[in-house]
Formats: sequence, C-alpha cells, structure tokens
Amino acid sequence: MQQQTTGDPRMAGNGDLSAHKDTYIGFLTLVKWGTIIVLLLAALVVWLIAA
Repeated sequence: MQQQTTGDPRMAGNGDLSAHKDTYIGFLTLVKWGTIIVLLLAALVVWLIAA
C-alpha cells in the first residue's frame, strides 16, 4: 500500500525543522546587514556628490 502525502512534497519533514529555522535566521541576518550596508553606501555616494 502506498503512503499518501499531503501538501507540497518538496517541503521538509518535521525532523528538519531546526535546520530550516537556522537557515531562515541566517537569511534574515544577511538581509538585515545587507540593507544597512547598502544604505550606508548610498549615503556616502550622496555625500560625495553633494560635496
């Protein structure tokens, strides 16, 4: 008898939830610092153009 699955088969099982949480936290950290760096670089460019 075949096991029926529900939802998206590409989703990880419950056993990998901790790994996915760590990956998501890493992604959010990367986005946060990337945004800060881009804003600082944009401010520097504006300051250099205005000077």
